[in-house]
Amino acid sequence: MKRIIIFIFLGFLVTSCGSRKKVKQRSAPPKVVVTVPKPSKPKPSKHTPIINTTLEYISYFKQAAINEMTLFDIPASITLAQGILESGSGKGRLARVANNHFGIKCHDWTGAKIFHDDDKNQECFRKYKDPSTSFRDHSEFLAYRKRYAALFKLRKDDYKGWAKGLRKAGYATDPKYPQKLIALIERYELYKFDTKTKNSRSKQVSPSKTTKKRYTVKKGDTLYSISKLYNTTVDAIKRQNKLNSSALRVGQKLIISSN
Repeated sequence: MKRIIIFIFLGFLVTSCGSRKKVKQRSAPPKVVVTVPKPSKPKPSKHTPIINTTLEYISYFKQAAINEMTLFDIPASITLAQGILESGSGKGRLARVANNHFGIKCHDWTGAKIFHDDDKNQECFRKYKDPSTSFRDHSEFLAYRKRYAALFKLRKDDYKGWAKGLRKAGYATDPKYPQKLIALIERYELYKFDTKTKNSRSKQVSPSKTTKKRYTVKKGDTLYSISKLYNTTVDAIKRQNKLNSSALRVGQKLIISSN
């Protein structure tokens, strides 16, 4: 009887050890590693110039500012000062990634967009294919909005009046915006560019005569820019050509009556 009990006990021990060994031999399940990709940083536009200093910014964009003044009567000093301030002399994110040099938000914009923290988080800003488009849109933004109409009654050399008027019209929320613009204009003598178009009006028709000319629309033209070039008005051009809107197409022929 004792032998039977001993054999049963030994058999139990052998079975138990075998099961334990089997348990120990089971391999642990493989660990699942989840890799979260890092968000890619927006790359600078291929049309964005490399600018290191404010003086380089002025040298690069002064002619663009003068051209816009010729077409829209916005002081070149104001355009340059706003570009320097709003874009950080071309080094800010909006300028590098979106070619937006004037901090213009989307509003009624239907083109490309970029989101950027400003007064609020991730606000919508306009995105341009190149800086020259940003300069033109800045001119049109001011010229075609009624709240800036009073600015165009000022002289082009009245940069202080323009600086204060921009803040009053709501271009910026910073109460020191006019002082910052004026300081930039005077520090870098940007006002000297406001006299660069004295001879640009010589090609215009004498105000004592009324003549009709044919004009072929070029890339970048607007009714406003054409009206300033020929000393007439947008409404006059629309009436003369029976236009129902301000939209133009490259190559379009217009009849211009200038005074």
